[in-house]
Amino acid sequence: MINGENGRRFYRTREPVILTVLSALAVVFFLAVTGLSHFYAGQQESLGTRWFTRGVRDLKKQRFQAAVSELRTALLYSRENYSYQLNLAEALLGEGRRDESSAYLVNLWEREPENGQVNLDLAYIAVQKGENEQALRFYHNAIYATWPGNQEVERRGTRLQLIEFLLGIHDTTQAQSELIALAANLDDDPSQHTRVGNLFFQARDYEHALAEYSLSLKSEPQNPAALAGAGRAAFELGRYAPAQRYLESAVTDNPGDTQLADQLKDTALVLRMDPFRRQIPFAQKNRIVIEAFTTAGERLKSCAAAGNAHGPVTSSGSQQSLAENWTKMKPQITESGLRRDPELAERAMDLVFKIERQANVDCGAPTGMDMALLLISKLHEGN
Repeated sequence: MINGENGRRFYRTREPVILTVLSALAVVFFLAVTGLSHFYAGQQESLGTRWFTRGVRDLKKQRFQAAVSELRTALLYSRENYSYQLNLAEALLGEGRRDESSAYLVNLWEREPENGQVNLDLAYIAVQKGENEQALRFYHNAIYATWPGNQEVERRGTRLQLIEFLLGIHDTTQAQSELIALAANLDDDPSQHTRVGNLFFQARDYEHALAEYSLSLKSEPQNPAALAGAGRAAFELGRYAPAQRYLESAVTDNPGDTQLADQLKDTALVLRMDPFRRQIPFAQKNRIVIEAFTTAGERLKSCAAAGNAHGPVTSSGSQQSLAENWTKMKPQITESGLRRDPELAERAMDLVFKIERQANVDCGAPTGMDMALLLISKLHEGN
């Protein structure tokens, strides 16, 4: 038995060994607990990733209900994961659960207000709610926000969505401004120029529309969509000769498109009925004037007849005055009369244009040769 001084000496000599053993045991237990903790965290992360992957796959395939369930499960393993929450918000949005999606997105926006996808999703929700000012703010945030991958492509796509939104609410002025900014950053892809040309056309900016179609046709001269767009834009600008060339090519490529065929006929009619075109023979010009004068007279008669059938017309006094002027001038409008008085053709066409404009107001939009004469009147307005 060890006691007294011998006992104390024994423990003093063994104390460093005991402390070393205890420290070693503590380190072993600490490492074991840390290892278990890491293993558990790894398992949690692995499970979260597995459910997230399933959710993203179903989200891409628009299986929104399944995606919501899977992404919620993923969040059980990583509650503050930004990407999990964002994808869940988009799945909820796809399922039509707008308020739930918005709650997640607002929280995500507060954490990262510069996130492009979050701003774009919030813009979409604002559009659905009819909150146009909010939608504009979020769209602009998204355009200048941070995007993963190719930022230029994402920003271009976002601006396109903004433009379509502006066109949808009939804000053509702002849509034109956004289109000009978009057009300045396009690459050489002809399909992009054609699409932007179509949007310019919708915004009634026919000059820029024609420019975009022309850029597309530089790369693909026989692009049917660009040819048709260029023809329509040139027609709206009153540039009927190039419009005819574009439309002829477009109709050749799209023989079943009746709208294109009709516009080509209208274009050809405008060119045929315009007596002020350059380099046409004097005799041909006079024949055109006679035909136009006769057509305007018939338009007056039919317009008056329609007024009599449906009651008095508001502009009957103007029509009567024009009818009297037409009747007074009619005996002079012959080939010989036009040859004798070179200025008579202009006076006759001036009366024709007045008749067509007035009839357009009183009796509605014209067709055929009357429509062509109305377009020609706009072409030479002020001359």
